[in-house]
Amino acid sequence: MLARMSNRSIVPARLAAAVALLVGVVLVSTVAYTRIEGWSWFDAFYMTVATITTVGGGEPQSLSPGGRRLTLAVIILGVAATSYTFLAFASYFLEGQLGIEVGRRRLRNRVRSVKDHYILCGFGRVGREIAREFVAERVPFVVIDVNQQSLDDAIRDGFLVVSGNATAPAVLREAGIDHARGLITATDKDEDNVYVTLSARVLRPDLFIVARANRDDSLENLKFAGANRIISPYYIGGKRMASLAMRPTAVDFIDTILEAGNTDLLLEDLTIPIGSRWPGQPLATLVGDANEAIVLALKRKNMMTFRPPAETVLQVGDEIVVAGPRPAIRALEARL
Repeated sequence: MLARMSNRSIVPARLAAAVALLVGVVLVSTVAYTRIEGWSWFDAFYMTVATITTVGGGEPQSLSPGGRRLTLAVIILGVAATSYTFLAFASYFLEGQLGIEVGRRRLRNRVRSVKDHYILCGFGRVGREIAREFVAERVPFVVIDVNQQSLDDAIRDGFLVVSGNATAPAVLREAGIDHARGLITATDKDEDNVYVTLSARVLRPDLFIVARANRDDSLENLKFAGANRIISPYYIGGKRMASLAMRPTAVDFIDTILEAGNTDLLLEDLTIPIGSRWPGQPLATLVGDANEAIVLALKRKNMMTFRPPAETVLQVGDEIVVAGPRPAIRALEARL
């Protein structure tokens, strides 16, 4: 893998160096002919090209002893530079580098075109599960990772990827953070998650950020860095195992309504947006028949109200947790 990454980066640079070398030989030789023989720029350039390409054609004028020595040097250096350039081009095409570069350009264009998406930083075991959920929910997302094997796996699965360290602002911008819906940093290093959160928060103060915490002592750092939500896989896993042991049916019910492929019952959270017609109206007007969509909770300024009354007056930014058949939930979402 390291060798393949090395070839991908070296071949374009080698090609550029070969072209620069050939152009340099032509320019230096042309200038030398004008100085030694006193020829015009065109005659000097013609002599240089004819000598390097070995096609002949004769000298524009008779050569002096100094001009013959220069021609001998041009033949040696020019043929060497031409051969090196030809081999660099051949290597570029035969090793498939052109196709790789075209594929990379196409992928970059696709990343630039995606809007209202999530940025997933880290495509390890946790990141892969997040990606599966996004795919099941048909949510657009872009993967950022520094590990080439992880990127290859993501590309093979058809995901949009950006290669680089997510702590770098340039990499986050390349992933479209300016128009992203949210960011999840799920690397296996808490230090990286903290730096990613800090960088993302500076670039997008309003961005919703979910961060992974592997150690308890990282929770405060992630909060300070600006994470909206912090998840510890070990903490969540432990609580889930305990809940399954004590309340298996209740956990099965929650899993059913959270499952992406479930068609009977859906759990969703909706937000009252700015500029809509719903602020100032009672909750019952928005939801309608309680048999279709059941309002489980309403969150307002970090205060959660369970089973809010139907006469609750809605405000901008209210978050409503509803459950019900998928068509009813989607219809409610459309009304918002």
